[in-house]
Amino acid sequence: MSTKATNLSLSRVHTRSLELQRRAERFFPGGVNSPVRAFRAVGGAPPFVERAEGAYVVDADGNRYIDYVGSWGPMILGHAFPPVVEVIERTAKSSASFGASTAAEAELAERVIQCYPAIEKMRFVSSGTEATMSAIRLARAATGRKIIVKFEGCYHGHADGLLVKAGSGVATFGIPGSAGVPEEIAGLTHPLPYNDLAELEAAFDAHPDEIAAVILEPVVGNAGCIAPAPGFLSGVRELTRREGALMIVDEVMTGFRVALGGACELYSLDPDLVTLGKIVGGGLPVGVFGGKRKYMDMLAPLGPVYQAGTLSGNPLAMAAGLATVGYLLEHADEVYPKLEKTAKAIADGVAAEAEKAGVALRTNRVGSMWTWFFTDGPVRNYDEAAKSDTAAFGKFHRAMLDRGVWLPPSQFEAAFLGTTHGEAEVETTTSAAREAFRAT
Repeated sequence: MSTKATNLSLSRVHTRSLELQRRAERFFPGGVNSPVRAFRAVGGAPPFVERAEGAYVVDADGNRYIDYVGSWGPMILGHAFPPVVEVIERTAKSSASFGASTAAEAELAERVIQCYPAIEKMRFVSSGTEATMSAIRLARAATGRKIIVKFEGCYHGHADGLLVKAGSGVATFGIPGSAGVPEEIAGLTHPLPYNDLAELEAAFDAHPDEIAAVILEPVVGNAGCIAPAPGFLSGVRELTRREGALMIVDEVMTGFRVALGGACELYSLDPDLVTLGKIVGGGLPVGVFGGKRKYMDMLAPLGPVYQAGTLSGNPLAMAAGLATVGYLLEHADEVYPKLEKTAKAIADGVAAEAEKAGVALRTNRVGSMWTWFFTDGPVRNYDEAAKSDTAAFGKFHRAMLDRGVWLPPSQFEAAFLGTTHGEAEVETTTSAAREAFRAT
């Protein structure tokens, strides 16, 4: 598709999308297969996407939008990236799945390990939730301990023990946890404020030799984008080593996005275990957990920790991942500076328009992920993010959508862009925000 600036006309028709939403509600709770898609946090009915290319998505009524969701992160090279499309088509002709090993699995693993020195061995799974729950099982087996520490607002998937004060849809809908999670399981997860080392040290003091692992998003993306305070991540690493607990860095969102080697590269981290997803599958379902050999070799068939998945390492995801990660490896010197430049221009451009309009707005950005928080105070943890004016965000979201700009439908989600976003998208987004702030 052309990168010509999108028309800011408000005469958008959503008749077909509304019909599709009503039909979907007959089959799916809320009409969706993932809660945030329902748009209930921002109001209005969600457009149904029919196709996408480059920086744009087109809905069932033919409306075209600049996309800052990017399938929640993986479309770093744009929608329908030709090398990915071609390799998926070619691979599918040999079957979508065998339930047996293929050479592509090790080929992709080799590329991942090139970017992540902390990963000595790894396992492919089919989702980020699978990756984090498997990493936690492994950490408990390795330490012989039960308690897991997580940070408030960090979302690590919907496994039972990880929904305590989680981010993403849990934060969006104001749910403290989830019904159906037994107290005995929830009680083994201790949530702490992000960016607060003193609280972590106190937790270790209160539970000596009981904490198996500390899991965190190195850049929070599921309470909105929140960067680590200077010294926070290195402090977590020091405390976990001192106390004999594992450090699990959840890079399902930040992996390959904030840098070629993700947050581990950006912040010089050497965790025990890493989880990845999103970009590794080139847009297809995939997850990864990996880390130090001594821990990974505890997995069956070598060791006593059982983990399995019929579709793990399926050929289509491996092929798409090879095309995506391979491209990033080959073109890192041009990809990441371009992402940084474009993301800065968009994030700062909209913030400037908010300031001109007298709108209280705080912009948090790390690389090509960011959030505009509708608050006048700093956002360094979930409690501060929760002070945002979610009603104002909802009005802004609807106004931007009307002007052809698709943002994540929650105040507590990060926005993303890819290499196909450029100057035209910067200009259009900034102009749309100018009009949106006037309208709201």
